[in-house]
Amino acid sequence: MLDIKFIRENPDLVKQALIKRNNKFDLNLIIQADDSRRVILNELEALRAEKNKANDEITGLLKAKKEAKDIIASMKSTAQKIDLLEEKLKIIDADLNKLLLTIPNITHSSVPEGESAKAQIIRSSGKPKEFDFKPVSHLELCHNLDIIDFPRATKISGSNFILYKGWGAKLERALINFMLDFHTQKHGYTEVFTPFLVNRASMTGTGQLPKMEEDMYKLKDDDLFLIPTAEVPVTNIFRDEVLEEGDLPKYLTAYSACFRREAGSYGKDTKGLMRVHQFDKVEMVKFVKPENSYDELEKLVNDAEDILKALGLVYRVIALTTQDISFAASKCYDLEAYAPGMDKWLEVSSCSNFEAFQARRANIRFRRKDTKRLDFAHTLNGSGVALPRTVIAILENYQQKDGSVIIPEALRPYLNGKERIP
Repeated sequence: MLDIKFIRENPDLVKQALIKRNNKFDLNLIIQADDSRRVILNELEALRAEKNKANDEITGLLKAKKEAKDIIASMKSTAQKIDLLEEKLKIIDADLNKLLLTIPNITHSSVPEGESAKAQIIRSSGKPKEFDFKPVSHLELCHNLDIIDFPRATKISGSNFILYKGWGAKLERALINFMLDFHTQKHGYTEVFTPFLVNRASMTGTGQLPKMEEDMYKLKDDDLFLIPTAEVPVTNIFRDEVLEEGDLPKYLTAYSACFRREAGSYGKDTKGLMRVHQFDKVEMVKFVKPENSYDELEKLVNDAEDILKALGLVYRVIALTTQDISFAASKCYDLEAYAPGMDKWLEVSSCSNFEAFQARRANIRFRRKDTKRLDFAHTLNGSGVALPRTVIAILENYQQKDGSVIIPEALRPYLNGKERIP
C-alpha cells in the first residue's frame, strides 16, 4: 500500500507509475476522498475542542455551585454532531482504504518499461544440451516411466491436478528436502512450516486481495483462503509487530503446497505440469532494512540460482518490465529453466522486492536502534524454487535414449543413492 501522504506530495510521480504499468486507475478519486476526510476531521477537531472547553466550564460552574443547564443542553447537541461526524469518518476511512488497496506499487527506476517483449535477459548459465536423439516432452516421459498419473488425478480432483507415484513421488519429496536443506545450511535461512489456510487480513497484507480474489480458493463457510504461495503466511508472521533493528535481516524459508484457480489461464498452455491448481514450492522470504533491500534482492536471486546450478539445469535470469511485474512488487526477476523436450524456457522462480508496500499493508515495522524511530521494514520473496516446471526441466534435460532419466547428483543422497529412473 502507498502512503496517502506520499501520494498527495507526489501525485505526478504516482500517475506516471500507473501509466508505466498500463494501469488506468483514476488517482483523483483518492485525492477527493482524502479531501473529504480532511474536511470532516477538521470539523470533528473543532467540535471536540468546543466540547472539551464546555466540559471545563461545566466543571467550574458545578464546583462554584452555579447553574450549568444551558451549557449541558448545548453540549448534547454538540455530542450528537460529533457522533454523526465520527460515523461519517469511519465510512470515508473505509472507502479511502479500499481505494488505497487497489493502487499497485511504484516500480523501481531500473525496471524496464513496456510490455513483456522488452524484458531484459540479465544473464544465463549453461547451454542447451545436444542430444543424439529427438528429446521427448515430460508428458511422454511421465507416461512411459509411470511416475505421474494425470488421468487418475483428474478423476480424483479435476483437470490440472497432479498424482505423483513411485519414483515421481520420491523425486518430488527429494527436491523439497534438498532445497530446504540447501537454503538453511548454505544460505542461512530459518525453516518454518506454516498453515496452508490463511485469513483475509493475511491475504490483504501481502497484496493478493482485493485484486486477485478470483484466482484464489476460498472456503465457503469461513473467511479463509488456501494459500497461493508460502509468501502469504510467512510474511504475515510479523504482521502488526515491531521488530528491533538488530533483528534484521530475517531470512525465512518454507515448503508449502500452493493452490491457484488460474481463472485467467484460458488459452494458455495447461498440459501436464505446465499450469496446475495445486503444486509444491519452497519459498524464501526476507525482512530487511530499507537501505539494504536492493542488495538483498540480488542475493535472493543468487540463492535461487544456486538451486538451479546444483541441479545442473540451463537457466537464464530475466528482469521483468513495468507491465509484467506483479501488483505488489517494485522490482522482479524471473528465473527460467530450459526444457528441451518442449523447446521452451519455463519460469521456475520469481524474486521480488516489495519495498515497504506489503509492510505498510501488514503493519510490519522495526525500531531504529539509535533514534528509536519506527520505520516500515522492506519485504522480499522468491521461489527457491517452484517444483512442477523444475521437474519438467529435470526430466527433459536428463532423459536418455533408452527412455530412462538420470537423477541429478545433488538429489541422489535423498533417493538412497539411486542414479536413474526407472
